[in-house]
Amino acid sequence: MENLLALAADPAAWAALMTLVVMEVVLGIDNLIFISILTNKLPEHQQSRARKIGIGMAVFMRLGLLSTIAFIVQLTQPLFSLFGRDFSWRDLILIAGGLFLIWKATTEIHDTVANDAHGKEKSAAVGAATLTMTSAIGQILVLDLVFSLDSIITAVGMTEHLPIMVVAVVVAVLLMLLAADPLARFIGNNPTIVMLALGFLLMIGATLLAEGVGVHVPKGYIYAAMAFSALIEGLNMLSRRKGRKE
Repeated sequence: MENLLALAADPAAWAALMTLVVMEVVLGIDNLIFISILTNKLPEHQQSRARKIGIGMAVFMRLGLLSTIAFIVQLTQPLFSLFGRDFSWRDLILIAGGLFLIWKATTEIHDTVANDAHGKEKSAAVGAATLTMTSAIGQILVLDLVFSLDSIITAVGMTEHLPIMVVAVVVAVLLMLLAADPLARFIGNNPTIVMLALGFLLMIGATLLAEGVGVHVPKGYIYAAMAFSALIEGLNMLSRRKGRKE
């Protein structure tokens, strides 16, 4: 208890907490886009529930990972060498997560293009038939494991205080819960946003794959490109709305 009170009175602890919350929220954007696109393929009455269950289970996963920090840190230790480079469990998880995200984004892009060609009513029926709530939640947890592992390893490098990490994770996940439904509705109501978001996921998957094989890609470049693309798409949406009004 005394340690918690000491942390609460420490300005450096508050600064670390705010930094970690921002980092968790930024990293959570990728996950939230994936969740929105995936759950929008479910029947309408299951979409919000699937998002809440997936994100709710994700917070327990992250807290569970935080309780095994000593083990998580060991995941960065070299496991084997290949072509003159050391690979750790973290690298393998990032590679697997990147390949999964590339496969999923590519599949969704193909489905979106095919659905546009055959009609939205048929696409909705096909999507509902091929995706169940259990499958959607399972895919959400698989990807969240990859993002959680990376963010927790980063958090360990920023602070040594477990309570700060726990609070940052809980706050970030609560913000994700609040933003999940509005973001999913926005994506669902703007079809062009879907393709842009899938492009983001494809780029993020390629980034995870690159990180896994030892090619460091500065996150600032990735998020700057995403922000610029979102700005251009926002201007396009305003232009289309203005054209319809005229």
